[in-house]
Amino acid sequence: MFRGLNGIHIDMKGRMVMPTRYRERLQHESNGCVVMTIDTDQRCLLLYPLQVWEDIETKLAELPSFNPQTRRIQRLLIGHATESELDSNGRLLVPPLLREYAGLEKHAILVGQGKKFELWDEIYWEECRGKWLAEESNLDSNALPDEVRSLSL
Repeated sequence: MFRGLNGIHIDMKGRMVMPTRYRERLQHESNGCVVMTIDTDQRCLLLYPLQVWEDIETKLAELPSFNPQTRRIQRLLIGHATESELDSNGRLLVPPLLREYAGLEKHAILVGQGKKFELWDEIYWEECRGKWLAEESNLDSNALPDEVRSLSL
């Protein structure tokens, strides 16, 4: 499982250093290959180990392409999907079009989300996190989905 927040620097060539604690697992699970694509709900990128992405891609490709919403999701997620391989220094190249979409420049946040990562511009992450925390403190517990309310944390 990938978890935790990590401050990331993106160099002038668009490379980011994958935190050391994740590298061995990525090498073991996907031979150091990661697939990056856009998040369709937020201005961030999703990073998947290759094998995890291949399962998702198969499911997406099997959806009916005559449904306009399904086709839109296929175009966005599969169309933006880009493979990147860890180099000998543990760096991944984030392609210019994906960096532009997520507004990534020098400072970013890598967020572990279980089987994947999210890559956010640091300032945008802080704005969204602040908004989510404010919403959470004002949330009526009855508004939570039953699956969340049944969790004991």
